[in-house]
Amino acid sequence: MVYSYDTLKAYVPQAVEVLLDSVRNPLFLQEEVDRQLALAREDVQDMQKNPERFLQEVLNIVGYEGAIANPLICPEEALGTINADIIKKFYHENFTADRLVLAASGVDHQHLLDVAEPLMSDWHKGSPMETPKSTYTGGDFRHAAESDMTHVALAFEVPGGWLQERDVTIMTVIQTLMGGGGSFSSGGPGKGMHSRLYLRVLTKYHDVQAFSAFSSVYDTSGLFGIYLTTPPDFVAKAVDVAIKELIAIATPGQVTEIELTRAKNSTISSVLMNLESRVIVAEDIGRQLLTYGCRKPIDYFLKCMDELTIDDVTAFAKKLLSSQPTMASYGDVDKVPPYEFVSKRFQAFR
Repeated sequence: MVYSYDTLKAYVPQAVEVLLDSVRNPLFLQEEVDRQLALAREDVQDMQKNPERFLQEVLNIVGYEGAIANPLICPEEALGTINADIIKKFYHENFTADRLVLAASGVDHQHLLDVAEPLMSDWHKGSPMETPKSTYTGGDFRHAAESDMTHVALAFEVPGGWLQERDVTIMTVIQTLMGGGGSFSSGGPGKGMHSRLYLRVLTKYHDVQAFSAFSSVYDTSGLFGIYLTTPPDFVAKAVDVAIKELIAIATPGQVTEIELTRAKNSTISSVLMNLESRVIVAEDIGRQLLTYGCRKPIDYFLKCMDELTIDDVTAFAKKLLSSQPTMASYGDVDKVPPYEFVSKRFQAFR
């Protein structure tokens, strides 16, 4: 969870004081909690109508056992058990000094320390907590719903998650390499036109409404796969195409040097562009400190990307596809291929 504040340098002391006071001393008034619970119920209902968001949530629940399998969106039946007292207890137990990072960009480090230390020195530490375990299992979930389209997500485990930063760097480049999108997107002419899924799928199969690579990565694990939307009569073919595209990345000779160089350059450009934002830089510092215990210099990640070879891409893709698949589908799901059939297509990698 991130609390953020954007201000002028001259107001850093006031901004830090307001920010820390908001974090340390929330009131959680019951009437405010009730308003947020009403919004949360609307959010749950909206998610049910948003297939892509719904499937992203379901993939974690189906693909894991343990902490990662816990829903990010609170189930509607559980909302009735929440009140201000429960939130206060949870907040006091979990929002503690030993679990917090104060990160900033555009501020002198010593100046930030001088401002923050008096405000944080008496913050209590929490009780020692064991890091919750999560085990990737793979699995299948199908949600029949009134829809003209069928939506399918097919994913595999990214072993090690962010803690295996080189592997995640390779995965990020592969995601750019595969790319994809919708049959029409509003990014302007040429957006994503060189990605493999755009050239090999979206321009070739006109029944495909959306076809793109996606990822969800956590500290010790993650998911990488393809999300697709097609009419029900074409979904079996679309899933077959998704399987072939994933296998192609893991097959020597299928990715060219030109494709890889373009994907690396595009990824590097995207990273550097994001880091032009002070807000993103501050959040990046905080996340890295919580994950790695330090902030790795951007040159480290850029060097990792620049040194990637086709063999690195192939080796990582083989490792990825050696896990059991996780599938989730929404809409008219009658013609979605059986999970066992899809899993057997990747048998050669296990």
